[in-house]
Amino acid sequence: MVRLPRPELPPSRRGARLRLAAFVLLVPGTGLLIGLLNIPGAWYGALSKPSFNPPDWLFAPVWTMLFVLIAIAGFRTFERYPRGTAAKLWIVQMALNFTWSPVFFSLHRIDVALAVIVALFFTILAFIWRQWQVDRTAALLFIPYAVWVGFATILSTSLFVLN
Repeated sequence: MVRLPRPELPPSRRGARLRLAAFVLLVPGTGLLIGLLNIPGAWYGALSKPSFNPPDWLFAPVWTMLFVLIAIAGFRTFERYPRGTAAKLWIVQMALNFTWSPVFFSLHRIDVALAVIVALFFTILAFIWRQWQVDRTAALLFIPYAVWVGFATILSTSLFVLN
């Protein structure tokens, strides 16, 4: 059997695969690190919670899946328009997302965390709206994220009211 050499990918495609891998590793990896550094702990356990509060074990798998979707949407956005409005919105939502856990779980500032998550929710919606005409796939990748953060905003509001 004769083995033919495998054709090499053009540099642009090879680079794109590396950039995608970087997004898919760094976004969930950063989220995991922030989660490990800001464990809910006894303070969170002692809070009064609404009846619809999900079990604690649910958050890690949901956020892992969402971070992968966020990473892919970010990769697609930065590949097309790295200095565009959508790229800026993607950066802002990541900053807000990564800010929420330290503010809530480490600083115990439910009020400030509520403001952060409201800003995050509207930034996610702005990203979806902006990308809808340009890259519908990137916009659709953010829909589960918007639903989850919308729910988390209701949950955070309830925690603020109850505590």
